[in-house]
Amino acid sequence: MIYLDNAATTQIHPEVLDAMLPYLTGEYGNAGAMYGLGRRAANAVAEARRQVASLIGCEPSQVIFTSGGSEANNLVFSGLRPYLLANGKTHIITSAVEHDSVLKAVKSVCNPLCCNTKNVIKSDFGATFLGVNPNGEVSVGDLLDALTEQTGLVSVMYVNNETGAVNPVHEIGELCRSKNILFHTDCVQAVGFQDINVKDIGCDFLSISSHKVNAPKGVGALYVRDTSVLTPMIHGGAAQEFGFRGGTENVAGIVGFGKACEILARDLKANREKANDLRITFERALKENLSSLGLQHILHINSESEHNKILNVRFDDVDGQTLLLMLDAHEICVSAGSACRSHEAEPSHVLLAMGLSEDEARDSVRTSFSHMQGTSEVLQAAKMMAQCVATLRGGV
Repeated sequence: MIYLDNAATTQIHPEVLDAMLPYLTGEYGNAGAMYGLGRRAANAVAEARRQVASLIGCEPSQVIFTSGGSEANNLVFSGLRPYLLANGKTHIITSAVEHDSVLKAVKSVCNPLCCNTKNVIKSDFGATFLGVNPNGEVSVGDLLDALTEQTGLVSVMYVNNETGAVNPVHEIGELCRSKNILFHTDCVQAVGFQDINVKDIGCDFLSISSHKVNAPKGVGALYVRDTSVLTPMIHGGAAQEFGFRGGTENVAGIVGFGKACEILARDLKANREKANDLRITFERALKENLSSLGLQHILHINSESEHNKILNVRFDDVDGQTLLLMLDAHEICVSAGSACRSHEAEPSHVLLAMGLSEDEARDSVRTSFSHMQGTSEVLQAAKMMAQCVATLRGGV
């Protein structure tokens, strides 16, 4: 099997698995228990919290563990709603290309409410969804134009999960600070590839996910600069995650996440360079193989970024889902978009926002690369993709 969908999930690093194993076997204590087995579990969670905090430049007390990036994103919007409403800051700004967990959380906050016996519909909150340029990037100027006196929260992702487009989050953070507006950034795709420091970005909230960084699924984290503005999304455990997320901690998963963050801090530069080199190698090989088949003219790169692990491409008149299934028959894994929307019939909202037509969006596939891969398998995948495209075009 050749796996080219590392934006969806990643292989667990051997060091991460080794760190987790004790907490899946003999050290199975509940971190809330007072006896030794439980205290050791609690200490392991505390160490993982420190490792995550160290990676993103914050205090351990500012890290809340969640079940993943989607829950971390939702906690921002549901948790802030009472605070924003109480302060009259009922306007939210995000982008049209955010992850589904952000887009749907914003819409949930803005859901109209039935407010009286005459069934008059009133919405307490309003939202602006910023457009993007043809490369999928948000403009700081557009954000500035969208601000109002009621704007209380801005949420813009660092790196797009479908195209790899990189947004100017440091400039956005600076703008929000100058206007006293809360700023959240979804860094699920950025972590492990971009340098992330919450102080440099100037964000109030930042979401990351374990399974994007060679650690287990089912764990994520939310950085919260000032927890006094947030209310819990999951009630029931005052001592768990500082009272913001009730429920017994996933000790083994959290330990694995912490270890992965420690590895990232150690190997980020080398891992980033290798993944980027593999993307460049794949793109070059794909173009060469298509050229040898006389099909170089049908390839289009949907988003260009100098340093990236994601390559989103389309082929004229080649359905992306069909190409995906043909590659799967050859044990090559690629994606037709975000894994969270892979079973939906609609074309990618990200590509549509970038100006592609519905047919062009449906003709697109996403490949994404990891430092844990080899060059030979990437070259083999590029050759097979070109051959599959030729077959679907009726040429082979």
